[in-house]
Amino acid sequence: MSAIADEDFADAAGKQARREKLFARINKIDTYLKVLGLGWGTPILRAAAGDNPKAQGREVLRQLGVPLAAILAFLMLWAHLAPQVQTSLGAVPGPAQVWEQMLSLHEDATRKAEKESAFYERQEERNEKLIAAGKEDRVKWREFTGAPSYYDQIWTSIQTVFFGFLLATVVAVPIGIICGLSPTASAAFNPLIQIFKPVSPLAWLPIVTMVVSAVYVTNDGLFSKSFLNSAITVTLCSLWPTLINTTHGVASIDKDLVNVSRVLKMSTWSKITRLVLPSAQPLIFTGLRLSLGVGWMVLIAAEMLAQNPGLGKFVWDEFQNGSSQSLAKIMVAVFTIGVIGFLLDRMMYAIQTLLTHTNNR
Repeated sequence: MSAIADEDFADAAGKQARREKLFARINKIDTYLKVLGLGWGTPILRAAAGDNPKAQGREVLRQLGVPLAAILAFLMLWAHLAPQVQTSLGAVPGPAQVWEQMLSLHEDATRKAEKESAFYERQEERNEKLIAAGKEDRVKWREFTGAPSYYDQIWTSIQTVFFGFLLATVVAVPIGIICGLSPTASAAFNPLIQIFKPVSPLAWLPIVTMVVSAVYVTNDGLFSKSFLNSAITVTLCSLWPTLINTTHGVASIDKDLVNVSRVLKMSTWSKITRLVLPSAQPLIFTGLRLSLGVGWMVLIAAEMLAQNPGLGKFVWDEFQNGSSQSLAKIMVAVFTIGVIGFLLDRMMYAIQTLLTHTNNR
C-alpha cells in the first residue's frame, strides 16, 4: 500500500509540476500579447489549460467582447446619424462610403505602383539597348514623376515623424539627464521649458520655414525644404514630454545608489550608462511614448501648412478638391492616422518591454 501511495503522490507531483510549467509559459506569452494589444488571448490560453474556464470566459468577454460591442455600437450610431448631417460636400459619409473610398484608394495605389514599375522597366530596357549599341553617353536615368499614391504619402509621413522624433530624442534625453543630475541646470532650463512647451506648431512653422530657407540653400540636398520644415516643427513640439520625464526620472533615483557610485569612483559615463539610464528607464520611455504621440499629431498640421507630401497634405488637398468623395477620403485618412498612432505607441511599448527584460536578466 505504501508503494502505491508513493506512486500516486509522485504522479500528482509530476502533474502539478507540468501544470506550473505550462502556466509559467502562458504568463511569458502574456507579456508579448499585451505588447501587441492582444491581452484577451491570455484568458483563452488559461481556459484551454483548465484554469477556471468560466472565470476566464468572463475575462475574455470583458477584454474582447465589450470593446467589440462598443465598436459595433459606434458604427451603428455613425451609420444612423451621418446621413442626417448635410455639408457643403453633401451628407456626411457613413461606414459603407468610407470603406468604399478606402478600397478605391487601395486600387489607385496599386495602379500607380504598376505604372511606376512599368516606367522603370521601359527605362532599363532602353538603356540596355543603348549600352549594347555602344551609345553609353545617351544613357539617362530619370525618376518617376507621377503623383504619389496614398501609401506613398503614408510612408512619407512616417519617415517625417521618425526623423523629427529622433532629433527630439537626441536633444531631450541628454538635457534631461543634465537637469536631473544638477539642480542648478534644472533651475536654468525650467523657465525655458515652461515658456516653449505650450507653443503651438502653427506658431513654430513660420519661424522654422524662414530659418530653413535661410540656412538650407542647396537645391540638391539629401532632404527637401518642406520635409525639414515639417520634421523640425515635430521636433520642437515633441521634445518636451521626453525632456520633462527624463528629468524627473533621473532626479528620483535612489540617493543611496548615487552615493555608492561616488564611493566606487565611477566615471560620469559609467554612472550614466550603468546607474542613471537603467533606473530612469520607465519614466524616460513614458516620455518617449508621449513625445511620439505628440509628434504624430503635430505632423498632420505641419504637413498641411508646409505642403510636404504626406497625410496632412492629402487631407488638405481633398478638402480643397471639394468633390462628393472628398469627405469620405478625409475620414479614411482620419482612421489611418489613428491606427498608425496606435501602432507607433505599441512599437515604443514593445521596445520598452524588450529593454526591461534584457536589463532584468
